[in-house]
Amino acid sequence: MKGVIFNILEQVVVEQLGDGTWDDLLDATGLDGVYTSLGSYPDSEVMALVDAASGALDKTPADILRWFGAQAIPRLAEKYPAFFDNQPDARNFLLSVNGIIHPEVRKLYSGAGCPHFQFKEQAGELLIGYNSPRKLCALAHGFIEGGATYYGEAVSVEHRRCMHDGADDCQLAVKWAS
Repeated sequence: MKGVIFNILEQVVVEQLGDGTWDDLLDATGLDGVYTSLGSYPDSEVMALVDAASGALDKTPADILRWFGAQAIPRLAEKYPAFFDNQPDARNFLLSVNGIIHPEVRKLYSGAGCPHFQFKEQAGELLIGYNSPRKLCALAHGFIEGGATYYGEAVSVEHRRCMHDGADDCQLAVKWAS
């Protein structure tokens, strides 16, 4: 996983929960917490931090990932405004992930392992297929919610199918409030 994700995770934890919480997570995991934005680090390190936060905050790892995804979006928008400013709303932002955002991420961060999403409009909702060996569907769920909040929109996200339950991929159904 790219260091920029660790940097944003640290920023979110410190801003929302305090410096001491970040230090406690590092102590609990035995990690040094030194991450450069362009560096690559084992996925196991972010998952160790998520698991430590899960235990400390009495939430599931999925809840932690979802919270982090939602909280990360404003920081990502600040860091990469072109990804957000060029889209008029959350729907267009989400639809731009495969064609615009992830190719740029791969240019900026060599070796970035970005998931690929499948999109389908159906009966007033956007169905999003997610498949990645990382199985970070809860993070994607949080990014969707954070993206909607960023654009001042209200959405509901239903996780209809999940790799964690043995499915080949995940399916997230996004509905916009009328």
